[in-house]
Amino acid sequence: MPNKTIYVADDDLPLLQRAQEITGGNLSATIVAALRRLVDLEEAKQTGFDEITVKVGVGRASVKRFLGIALGEWTSSTAEGEETYSLFRTSKDRFAVHHSRSELHTPVGPNAQRSRKWSTGWRGWIGDWSPDQAWMRTPAQATFSVVDTAEELEALLPPELHAVALQVIQDEPVVEDLDI
Repeated sequence: MPNKTIYVADDDLPLLQRAQEITGGNLSATIVAALRRLVDLEEAKQTGFDEITVKVGVGRASVKRFLGIALGEWTSSTAEGEETYSLFRTSKDRFAVHHSRSELHTPVGPNAQRSRKWSTGWRGWIGDWSPDQAWMRTPAQATFSVVDTAEELEALLPPELHAVALQVIQDEPVVEDLDI
């Protein structure tokens, strides 16, 4: 195997040492992995893809990152909260759906129906200043799904976004590389 010498500035030595600690000591493998990721990212950007980052889980517990192109988004807002579906085509020619729901505040208990009036705005409060209100808080949640075909999207998307997605997918132009 050929050897390559890499010269590192003194100011960058702590970075290399930290990388070596994190990866278990094999600095060569770490550098190759970082270069591979850099090359994949730059090649994808040259073909129109962006690096997409989404938060997933209850309370947005983890982060997912991939290369993709946004195909559409659908958002619904109610008195309880907001729900959003985002659709992407991935660099591996698959489809990714990110579904997020904002934190929910739901009235509960024997006075739940009366409490719902409070969530309609300040006019709903007029004439009802009772202290016997009970609310349940559900943290924000998000899911992430990846499918291979446009047909599989129907079960994951609202009908309006699914219709737009099918149209966008069918109308997507074919790229022709010209050597001129």
